[in-house]
Amino acid sequence: MKVLHVVPTFFPATYWGGPIHSLHGLCNALAGLPGVDLRVLTTDAASPRLSDTVPVSGFPVTFPGGYEVYFCRRRSGADFSPGMLRLLWPMIRWADVVHLTAVYSAPTLPTLALCRLAGKPVVWSPRGSLQRWEGTTKAWTKSVWERICNALLAPGRSVLHVTSREEERDSRRRIPKAEIAIVPNGVDIPDSLPARDWRPRGMLRLLFIGRFHPIKGIENLMRAIRSIEGMPLSLSIAGSGESDYENALRRLSSELGLGDRVRFLGHVDGDDRTAAFMHADVCVVPSFTENFGMVVAEALAHGVPVIASRGTPWAEMESRGCGLWVDNDPASLADAVRVIQMGDLAEMGKRGREWMARGYGWRAIAASMLDVYKKAAGTRPEGSPG
Repeated sequence: MKVLHVVPTFFPATYWGGPIHSLHGLCNALAGLPGVDLRVLTTDAASPRLSDTVPVSGFPVTFPGGYEVYFCRRRSGADFSPGMLRLLWPMIRWADVVHLTAVYSAPTLPTLALCRLAGKPVVWSPRGSLQRWEGTTKAWTKSVWERICNALLAPGRSVLHVTSREEERDSRRRIPKAEIAIVPNGVDIPDSLPARDWRPRGMLRLLFIGRFHPIKGIENLMRAIRSIEGMPLSLSIAGSGESDYENALRRLSSELGLGDRVRFLGHVDGDDRTAAFMHADVCVVPSFTENFGMVVAEALAHGVPVIASRGTPWAEMESRGCGLWVDNDPASLADAVRVIQMGDLAEMGKRGREWMARGYGWRAIAASMLDVYKKAAGTRPEGSPG
């Protein structure tokens, strides 16, 4: 099966957050499945700055999994590339199924329109973009954009890929013409982890890791830290975002008098990302909303217990004994920190890692996604009854 992924940005453009890691993992796993011929069409944008491009050479670039990635030059905005638009039609004609990622993005409308014209099935991953929260901006403009998308979708040839029941609920209301397929993200499971020292010298080490954006609830977490007294603890904040917002977070830390209780680590990737998990006792994900929350799965895969907000789809952590699922206001987050610090963090981390290994390995997730492709293309999935 010939699969074309159309996405505005792709690995190693990790500035754009969790979806970059999850799509890269999916493509690596898909390329390893028999009978899959995979291509990725994207831009070379590494950040909002036009001068920042991904460090690649050649066109296309062959990734280690054996699939080709076409990094087209971004000319304006976050993801507008005339070269990408020129390649859309011939590459859509080549594909058996087109997997589109992103919603309010330059490639979205042309991809949907050309797929309908070519009669090609579309699997569309909004990656949480269709979910709303109290801080949602440009709601009216987004509503108009969604109506155009609905008009372009071909009935019976369009599948909306969501990663959780929560995302399904919000997305179905906005894109009613598409069928829904729920396939969670996978996560890379380290083969082994080094020995670690939990709560060194009695210090509880909290970690936030992710994109800097108001939807992530970082301010609430910082206010929670300010309210906790009599407990040795620290918070490491790893990530990056718009410079004005990052500066506002630093000012808030100073205004709250957090001092050396809070450290900003900057953007972390690769070994630095792994080190951030290995030097944390608890990962905190206080988002107002997440379609999946890739960092939750990453933390658990590294044996780190998690406090996640009810805006994430991770209620099951509590029944599995590897984390807490709480409201994301400062008082609730502070209470959760007090509760989790009394637990057996090593055992919680072990249970979380075992859960990720059983249910979230990339090969199984890719096989599920391939079944979605085959159904969209009118091909019977493997193992289905005749």
